[in-house]
Amino acid sequence: MNFIETRGNDKIKPCEVSFSEAILSPSASFGGLYVPKELPKLEDDFLQKHLDCDYKKLTFDILKAFKIDITDEDINEALALYDNFDDSLNPCPIVKVKDDLFVHEQYHGPTRAFKDMALQPFGSILSSIAKQKNEKYLILAATSGDTGPAALNTFKNKENIKIACLYPNGGTSDVQKLQMVCEDGDNQKVIGIEGNFDDAQTALKNLLSSESFKKELENDGIKLSAANSVNFGRIIFQIIYHFHSYLELLRQEEITYGEKIYLVVPSGNFGNVLGGFYAKKMGVPIEKLLVASNENNILTEWINTGVYDISNKKLILTKSPAMDILKSSNIERVIYHLFGAKRTKELFDSLNENKKFELTKEELDLLQNEFSAINSDDNYGKEIIKKFIDKNYLMDPHTATCLKAYENLREKNLKTVIYSTAEWTKFSPTVLNALKEDNKTYADKDALEEISSKYNANLPQSIKKLFSSKIIHDSIIDKEDIEKEIVKFIREA
Repeated sequence: MNFIETRGNDKIKPCEVSFSEAILSPSASFGGLYVPKELPKLEDDFLQKHLDCDYKKLTFDILKAFKIDITDEDINEALALYDNFDDSLNPCPIVKVKDDLFVHEQYHGPTRAFKDMALQPFGSILSSIAKQKNEKYLILAATSGDTGPAALNTFKNKENIKIACLYPNGGTSDVQKLQMVCEDGDNQKVIGIEGNFDDAQTALKNLLSSESFKKELENDGIKLSAANSVNFGRIIFQIIYHFHSYLELLRQEEITYGEKIYLVVPSGNFGNVLGGFYAKKMGVPIEKLLVASNENNILTEWINTGVYDISNKKLILTKSPAMDILKSSNIERVIYHLFGAKRTKELFDSLNENKKFELTKEELDLLQNEFSAINSDDNYGKEIIKKFIDKNYLMDPHTATCLKAYENLREKNLKTVIYSTAEWTKFSPTVLNALKEDNKTYADKDALEEISSKYNANLPQSIKKLFSSKIIHDSIIDKEDIEKEIVKFIREA
């Protein structure tokens, strides 16, 4: 299967590329993204055939349906990394919390967040390709808190790979920051920037499309790629767990085959929701995708009105920081699949030039056939965390936003899966505020210990040891100096 470009072709880049080419060089014509030329439509009995399969077998078979140009040996080597999760056979379990509500726990990997589900195997595959080609790569990552630790973990000390990770100084939780700045891999550089996640992601996209930067790297024998969800290598693994959601409800005898379900996803950059959109198109019986946002409600506004307008918006720092995003990359792929390349380019040219675009009434109708959206605030999230601890279930502030969609957006009485994208340990001060119903300032270490002891919550060793780890990366720079700092890292390393 080949991959094509969301904004059309500039007659410089090839019109179609293979999967390996798309993940090695993820920047497409006109600043666009790569998407599959066509989605595999899995046969009607695909789900039934995989009822008794473990997660690795399910993933292998879906990857093969995409006909990716990766050897079975490399795929299996990548999928073996799921053995490092809490349960190798079921790395993302689904837990029933109400009669019609289930939590898909995506945080049981090495860095305790959902990004591990995609980045663990993706990092292995990309590294294998680079090694086979005898090429050296710089991997760029921009993070709002979880992509960074997961990318650094998967690429640590990999041959032929260097990784530079950008994070907004003050825009992540303390645990997320420690997971990055204490990484001691020989091939890693972590850079804090004075700015927000949108600044970091914009810098990443600019560098990916900068011919002068690429030539600078080529002088040192290095090529450029990315670990963010602009890279379809990330997205392809994010499709799998939506199949898994449906299969788990079948296994638990909560639904019958063919019965539709709702999926509720907390979203900032839209990659996780995009995976559900693809899964639905490929044959999973999903009634609708319900999108949960925080006070940075750009996605809610877009899905409800058709207007995507960041011209007068200022990013709000919330207690669910991984969703503190205004420039949502993966809506581009949805727009392409719904409206085509010409319209996608028109809309994103408008966004770049005017910081806004607007769908037609007909386009909005098509969008709303697939998605509904709602947003909540920090106080709502804290109330939900407290409410569910009383039911003996502990969740993080991102997961809590999903309950607003569950309560308000469902038009049918169908079983519903909400996606828990991070473990409570990543945001323990906020969780403790919710549990104690106060607004005191708690140090992460103290909050972790109090929640663990008072609420009998598991505290992973990987989180505990962060507070005694040595800080390796202490660079905080202006965003204008990012390119210079990365070039310096390449030449000193």
